[in-house]
Amino acid sequence: MSTVIEHLLVDGRPVPATGAERVTLVNPATEEVLGSVPAASASDVDTAVRSASAALASAQWRKLGPADRAALLRRLAEIIESRAGELAALISRQNGMPVKMARWGNAFGAAAAYRYYADLVEGIAEEEDRPGQPAHAVVRREPVGVVGIIAPWNGPQILVAWKLAPALAAGCTAVLKPAPETSLDAHWLAEAVLEAGFPPGVLNVVTGGRDTGMALVEHPLVAKVAFTGSTAAGREIAAACGAALKPVTLELGGKSAAILLDDADLDAFSGQAARLCAPNSGQVCYSCTRVLAPEDRYDSVVDAVVAGMRAARLGDPADRGTDFGPLVSARQLDRVAGYVETGRREGAEVVLGGSRPSGFPRGFFYAPTVFRGVHNRMTIAREEIFGPVVVVIPYRDEDEAVEIANDSEYGLGGSVFTADPGRGMNVARRVETGTIGINGYDLSMAAPFGGYKASGLGRELGPEGLTPYYAVKSIYNAPRVGS
Repeated sequence: MSTVIEHLLVDGRPVPATGAERVTLVNPATEEVLGSVPAASASDVDTAVRSASAALASAQWRKLGPADRAALLRRLAEIIESRAGELAALISRQNGMPVKMARWGNAFGAAAAYRYYADLVEGIAEEEDRPGQPAHAVVRREPVGVVGIIAPWNGPQILVAWKLAPALAAGCTAVLKPAPETSLDAHWLAEAVLEAGFPPGVLNVVTGGRDTGMALVEHPLVAKVAFTGSTAAGREIAAACGAALKPVTLELGGKSAAILLDDADLDAFSGQAARLCAPNSGQVCYSCTRVLAPEDRYDSVVDAVVAGMRAARLGDPADRGTDFGPLVSARQLDRVAGYVETGRREGAEVVLGGSRPSGFPRGFFYAPTVFRGVHNRMTIAREEIFGPVVVVIPYRDEDEAVEIANDSEYGLGGSVFTADPGRGMNVARRVETGTIGINGYDLSMAAPFGGYKASGLGRELGPEGLTPYYAVKSIYNAPRVGS
């Protein structure tokens, strides 16, 4: 059944959009229309931002201290977990993510972020003494203001939580602009926030495309922007924020490398190749889509990658046994197919996949694909494809492996596989990337996530993810805290 939403969610209530333009949502597994939402105009965005600004100044929100906000965040986490199946199914229908991944990442993962920042903010004093000469100071943390959140379609709840959780913990209010493809679960979240007990206007939702997002970025009452998406869009947002001297956090693209050293356990690597190199059909920014293999083990590494990718099940994302679902859209399908053809033209060899799979008359499915005979100057080794395409690149020695890994405009994720964790640590230190794993790749809520170079600005998660949502004031020769 198609879901037609006629309103935006502003100040805790449905507000009709002023424009006639709409966004149509399509189920990528079936190509059926899921529904539609309004494309918010600049006037609609202004209404939402002013609602958030009023909520920020309201006594109802300002009177809540860190412990009170933490309690609300925990209640929100409980609501999300209690309805995880419902939320995961909704996300899967919108973006094609396998429901087991949507449940694990976008329901329980999001809830974990709200809980983490609830715990963290309770331990941070809003004011602290800084003894010094010639003046004693009290350092005061205040919410930075209204936050504009622009979220992607590939992790629509967890990547919102990485922004919204620290923003609310710090006492900010927010306006969320979800990706067009995943607009429905943004409404779901706004309703859950109200159910948790947050005051109206603390979170507002405006749906739409690029114009809606830029209206939010450029609004003078938005004090900070947090964005996850493509590097190209990130550059535009960074330019707008720079012109306004507005702080911005950008989590952008990646072309991460998995470095298999000469002593790596290939069976262990193969068992996690699909999850590491092409999670969510490769539609994850930190995917290790470049596998770097020692020349004397090159064929064995290619075989290990192929075996791991072939073992992953491609199918209906609503089936809990599915590992790879469809790509998010017809446009993304064409993009991936275009890159595969470019790889062939440039001389790389497809050893797995390389086409749309048989048995799927409908849906935006693409077969898991592995290339061999790749060097790092090829297009498929340099540009972010955002699909289930993995390239295997040979190297002569450890120094060249690090050189190849670093020869990229990106620096977001990565991994090093070796029988010697100490050796792996030394290699990891040399790779120019914001995050990297040893013998795998798993994120921690307590550690910062973000990229080097064209992979972004700033960090999310950990204490570092909370700091950007504070404005910090030093008061000199103030009475000591608690005196």
